[in-house]
Formats: sequence, C-alpha cells, structure tokens
Amino acid sequence: MKIIKLSFLVIAILFVLFAQNNLDPYTVSILNNIAIFAILGLSYNLINGVTGQFSLEPNGFVAIGAYVTSLLLLPAATKIDMFALEDPAPIILALNSNFFVALLASGVVAAILAFILSIPVFRVRGDYLAIVTLGFGFIIRIVAMNSPEYTNGAMGLNDIPSVANLYWTGFIAIVTFVIMLNIIYSKYGRAMKAVRDDEDAATAMGINTFWIKTYAFMTSAFFEGVGGGLMASLLTTIAPDQFTFLLTFQLLIIIVLGGLGSMSGTIIGAILVMGGTEWLRFLDQNMDIFGYNTGAHPGLRMVVFSILLIILMLFARRGLFGNKELTDFFRRRNR
Repeated sequence: MKIIKLSFLVIAILFVLFAQNNLDPYTVSILNNIAIFAILGLSYNLINGVTGQFSLEPNGFVAIGAYVTSLLLLPAATKIDMFALEDPAPIILALNSNFFVALLASGVVAAILAFILSIPVFRVRGDYLAIVTLGFGFIIRIVAMNSPEYTNGAMGLNDIPSVANLYWTGFIAIVTFVIMLNIIYSKYGRAMKAVRDDEDAATAMGINTFWIKTYAFMTSAFFEGVGGGLMASLLTTIAPDQFTFLLTFQLLIIIVLGGLGSMSGTIIGAILVMGGTEWLRFLDQNMDIFGYNTGAHPGLRMVVFSILLIILMLFARRGLFGNKELTDFFRRRNR
C-alpha cells in the first residue's frame, strides 16, 4: 500500500514539474485555480468533514491570508501611491517580506485568530455553530471595507507582485494533502473522528473535545490563510467583495461532492468543480449544431453544471468517495 501512495505522490510531483513549462497559459491558470481550491477544500474538510463541526468561516480566513500576503509583498512606495482614501498606517508601510515568509505569516495570523475565535465559538454546536462562524466572515469583510488606512477600503489592493505559479500552488497542494492524511491517521485524527461521531461519548472517554476542535480549527485556518495568500498573488488584485459567503459555498460543494472526511475525494471535487465549470464554458458561446447556430447563451454552463451536480448527488449521496480514501479502494481489491 505504501508503494501505491508513493506512486501517486511521484506522479503528482512529476505532473506539476511538467505542466508549468509545457502547457498553455490558459490550462496552467485552470490548474492553479484547482490547486488553490484543493488546498482550501482540504483544510475545510478537516474541520467540517473529519471533526464534524459545521463551520462556515473559510471566506474570512482566506481574506485574512490574502490581505496579509499582499501587504507584505507590496513595496512601501506602491502602497503610498495606491491608498487613495487615507494614507497607509505606519505599520502597513513597514511591512515587507519575501513570498515564502508572507505565506507563512498569512497562515500564522489566520491560525492565531482561529484560536481566539474558538473560545466563544465552540461553546455552541450544530446549526448554532454555523451561524456564529458565518458572522465571522461578514465581520472580516466589513472591517476590510471600513479600514482604508490598513486595507485601502472597498477599493482593495492592486499591483500585487505575481509570484505564485503552478510550482507554488501545486507543491503546496501536495504538501497540504500529505499533512492532512497524516493528521487524520494520527491519534489526533482518531480523536477528531470520535468528536464527529459522538461528542458526548468522546468526552466520556476522556477526550478533551474543546482542544481537539480548536486544534482542527487552527490547522484548517492556517492552510486557508496560505491559500488566500496564493490566491492574492495569482490574481494580483484583491477587494473585500471577493471574499463573500459564495467562496465558502464553493468549498462546501467541493467537499460534499468529494465526500465529507475524504481528502482524496476533496481533490477530485476540486478538479470537477473548478475544472468542470471551465470545461463547460463552450456552452455560453455560439455553437453550430448540424448547420443551426444556437447563438450565445451566457450562464448556460452554470445551469448545466448545476443539473449535473444534482444528478451526481442523487446517485452518490455521501459524495463520490464517502469518507474513504483512494487507497482504501485498492486495499479492497487486494483482499
């Protein structure tokens, strides 16, 4: 089984090395999106699928990561020229680092905020937890819009150095996947699954459920912050409206489609959702079918994609992989 795992890992690494310089820019941009949403989906699945905490906060942590990375990458002179509503605060002008440090800082800041947030948030469960975490995303967006000296307000940040490429996004996605698999098969992962299956029983067995949930929450937030930093550098422009609940909803589709608790399923979900919507883009354009021109129908691809999604979920109600990993299917065949 270790040989199968290593084979998948080597294939993924070789593909990333090949794709960056050998595929066309459009395909590479799609692969970058898939890799970033895979990172975000993997981290979101840890708290939602593995630990069973119905949290709706990812857009907030992604926004934090995007702003931290952007402010660390932008030179002071560019910030002075860009901040139109108010002059940038002195601490914002002093921020500067290379890309790797900026990504790490984005993850660390998001994880620290997750720790602070976990203290009030995990006093509630279920639907109440979803509502509380949903509010966090709104707060981050409103703060970003109303703090022009730190974020340039609703105008957002532009001219962010474009450092991220498929090497960054692809390899960080692979590292995230490996780390998540190691977590869920560790004693902490087993404790997270115990919390998901029956929190009261887990407490009775001596598991400190608050710390297990906080650990999962902080780990998830760290990688969401890193994913936000990659997204900012890839897009080279960010604004508060990019980090609405729609972003969280996209991630929810990815992890539910792939299978709650399945990291392999999350990767497949990211490929289907982010790659599928691009592949169906031809439906929005003029089509010639047996000599009949259908004309352009903007938005048709999303209608077709939604129908396909509904059909898929009707036949795979626990997602494509359920809570299994890809290697579990090979293990069954070998028996």
